[in-house]
Amino acid sequence: MLKTEQRTILDRLLGGVERLGNRLPNPFVLFVGLFVLISVASAIAAALGATVQLPGADKVTPVKSVLSGEGIVHLLDSAVDNFVSFPALGPVLTVVLGVGVAQGTGALEAAVRLVFSRVHRSLVPYVVAFVACQGHVMSDASFLVIPPLAALVFRAVGRHPLAGLIGAYACTATGYGGGLLVGTLDASLAGITKSAAGLLPGVTGYDTNIAMNYYFGAAAGLILPIVGGLLISRVLEPRLPAWEPADGQDIVKVEVTARERRALLISGLVVTGFLALVLVGWLIQSSPLRGPGGSLIPSPLLDNLVPIIALVFFLFGYTYGRAVGLAKEDRSVYKLMTNAIKEMGGFITLIFIVAQTLSVLSWSGLATYLAVELASTAKAIGLVGFPALLFLVVLSTVLNLVITSGSGLWSLESTVMVPALMLLGLSPAVIQATHRIGDSITQAVSPMHIFLYFILAEAKKYEPDLKLGTLVSRLLPFVPAFGLVWTVILAIFYFAGLPVGPGASIHLP
Repeated sequence: MLKTEQRTILDRLLGGVERLGNRLPNPFVLFVGLFVLISVASAIAAALGATVQLPGADKVTPVKSVLSGEGIVHLLDSAVDNFVSFPALGPVLTVVLGVGVAQGTGALEAAVRLVFSRVHRSLVPYVVAFVACQGHVMSDASFLVIPPLAALVFRAVGRHPLAGLIGAYACTATGYGGGLLVGTLDASLAGITKSAAGLLPGVTGYDTNIAMNYYFGAAAGLILPIVGGLLISRVLEPRLPAWEPADGQDIVKVEVTARERRALLISGLVVTGFLALVLVGWLIQSSPLRGPGGSLIPSPLLDNLVPIIALVFFLFGYTYGRAVGLAKEDRSVYKLMTNAIKEMGGFITLIFIVAQTLSVLSWSGLATYLAVELASTAKAIGLVGFPALLFLVVLSTVLNLVITSGSGLWSLESTVMVPALMLLGLSPAVIQATHRIGDSITQAVSPMHIFLYFILAEAKKYEPDLKLGTLVSRLLPFVPAFGLVWTVILAIFYFAGLPVGPGASIHLP
């Protein structure tokens, strides 16, 4: 436990960050303000005769005013198309349809319980950390499902439940950008990155697909759990106060019934069979899933992973619902998909204003102007290559303390950082992978992350007098540790020249 004076200083620090975050408007209003700012800035730049010339371009392009007659007509003509054709919208909603079925039938939760159900006491921290570091596939539901289940697992094997609860939350948050499975996070980030990269017309030689960070994310999903397990067992758990079950608080075992186990086996076999068919279809020499000249990378399969991933979740969830004996109404595909889309209402609304903001930023030429200026400044001070990526890690890490919406934060950053770093020769894929680091490591301790307070409420079941400052002090060791490991993984990929995903190189051609 921290001393009172130390805890007071920490509480003051957290209170300051919380007050700062509370002064920020919600992401929609933030983008409305950004839209207005871009419009005014473009008018000023146009009036001053600002011009921009991309490296290698033959001519100079003037910055255009969004507030001119031409700019207003452009906005009216393109508003609907900007929204419905925004790259992040379709892929995210498509994956959500499949995930909604898998989550609504209870298949994902049952799979987590199955993994936890029979784990040796000494391996519990590592298994908990492993599952938590794959959590982004369940989106924000991972914060609601995994930590409480982890607490039950620790109780079941006679270990401190708070270690399971807090450790699982820390690993879910700080390892959020990694994992062996591709999900909605990959779809939303890839769509936003594609839009940002498109702000540099004429720059080619890169691909932006949902799996472009898969190798990097999978490496993190395998390595980070080792660090997480060590932190839980060697740092977090030994420093927790003694705990004994309260009267009437029985030891609860995480169980999977025979029916659930059978349903998971059947649904797992169905998904395995489906993936085997896809793989065989991809490997056949004359397959339409292959690319030009029979290439595996790039290929139509990799370009169209979104519907395949959605189908995997759908087959897993629907087969589980049938096999476990859910009532017809409870496994209604239409109902489950509809509920999943309803939960995305805030995201869809945000995408509308994001799409308009990116449109005027691109049309005016202001994005290109800012990117060229930023790239020139970075070159002048020697901030190129890996140091430029480290700068993005720090930027995302700091901003993530007050802007916890992953898509909202990347939408803000990507419009300048993606074009600027591309002008320094870095590919959109490695730029996005770098952002995932900063977007993960400080999430666990951000006072603006609503699930921090959910974990505090859950933790009070085991330690009624627990304060927010004490909880954050227990989470803090995960931040620098995971940040260091994330950065080392990035360095290995960068200096070894390893692709961060299928066909996704570090540098532009």
